[in-house]
Amino acid sequence: MDQPNKRFISGKLIKRYKRFFADVQLDNTKQIVTAHCPNTGSMLGLLKEGNSIKLTKVDNKDRKLKFTLEIIKQDGANVGVNTHRANRIVEEALISNKIRSLKKIINLKREVKYGENSRIDFLVQNNIDEEIYIEVKNVTLSLKKGIAEFPDAITERGSKHLKELQKIKNKKTRAIMLYLIQRDDCKYFRIAKEIDEKYNSNLKEAIRSGVEILCYNCKFENNKIQIDRKIKFIENE
Repeated sequence: MDQPNKRFISGKLIKRYKRFFADVQLDNTKQIVTAHCPNTGSMLGLLKEGNSIKLTKVDNKDRKLKFTLEIIKQDGANVGVNTHRANRIVEEALISNKIRSLKKIINLKREVKYGENSRIDFLVQNNIDEEIYIEVKNVTLSLKKGIAEFPDAITERGSKHLKELQKIKNKKTRAIMLYLIQRDDCKYFRIAKEIDEKYNSNLKEAIRSGVEILCYNCKFENNKIQIDRKIKFIENE
């Protein structure tokens, strides 16, 4: 349930390659290490050589890569790039009832099967007997100052999830697409239709079908990343 709370280690990004590898020079020892990059997206706008980064280290003799890339600092903003943290960040917020529009959560299940060979990130029940399906998307892209965007590459899987949410929505259930903006510099969120017009169209259709959109940014402090506040969704024309 709890997200990892390991001490962050500072360094400088050298390069990311083969999607899952990043070479980093550690600040304290100047040693160059290869870290696991737990993000399958393009990480557009984040991969400038010399960017400050934060890593965590795992002392596991069976793990080939001991370091994990967690945060990249870009133009003064902290950006959480570990997509595996996203659900844990949201789960902590659900349990702590930080998302007020969901009322008080009394039951929570992870990775519940639904639709056509899909698993919802969270199925929750609140204190007014609403059954709520929540799909989480991790957001790192921001090409215009103050505006977070998704996706950073064409996402057929993302479109599939939107269609599944539409099917599950009915009078007895709520269906929510929650965009977790792992950044501390954005006040607005939009769909990057220039990158994936199909996803943009599918989202519009999902909204018309009753799927709800929630967008939250994050705060970074004390070796931890947490949901901060709800931000405004700007729907494309």
